[in-house]
Amino acid sequence: MKITFLGHATLQIEVSGKTVIVDPFISGNELAKDIDVYSLKADYILITHAHQDHILDVETIAKNTRAKLVSNYEIVMHYGAKDIEGHPMNHGGSWDFDFGKVTYTNAIHTSSFPDGSYGGNPGGFIIESNEGNIYIAGDTALTMDMKLIPMQCKIDLAILPIGDNFTMGVDDAVIAADFIECNRILGYHFDTFGYIKIDHEEAKEKFKNAGKELNLLEIGGSLTI
Repeated sequence: MKITFLGHATLQIEVSGKTVIVDPFISGNELAKDIDVYSLKADYILITHAHQDHILDVETIAKNTRAKLVSNYEIVMHYGAKDIEGHPMNHGGSWDFDFGKVTYTNAIHTSSFPDGSYGGNPGGFIIESNEGNIYIAGDTALTMDMKLIPMQCKIDLAILPIGDNFTMGVDDAVIAADFIECNRILGYHFDTFGYIKIDHEEAKEKFKNAGKELNLLEIGGSLTI
């Protein structure tokens, strides 16, 4: 499984011969100006919640690639009205897709579309595949629900927000890694704008001191599991 960081909370995951895009926010992110939205391939688009910095390029990518959306019921219905195909889920539910099993997990955050309309409950995703298992937390606070995740499966890589202010910060993310029982972390949702800028070296040192590895990829950079 190959995970590429496309800036902010946007990921491209290549797994089992399929390409999955998570929370596409590219055209509005100055830091991701070298990423061409129209050149991206996608078989699926996973959406954690409806905030603009997670859905801005959903329609463009979905209509260009005919990718299927996977998200909560309200988000899938919203895009269904725009003739974009989707698979609705809700917290605790799982589904076997052709790239792996997806479980929609709890997240403590808010969720509304840019016009203020209701975007359903926010969430995250566990992807279990024959190439490894990952947890994508979405925008969330630290929550005791994360302790349930290792009861379901062993996580090889946890993708956690670390920018603070709107989500948990570095200190809480270290605790989250303990709850998830995963020592390999990919940080995201940081540096995009002033509220969430972090000290990279300090963040890495805190994880290292806790016996964990924090990966902070450059935009366009990748790692594999």
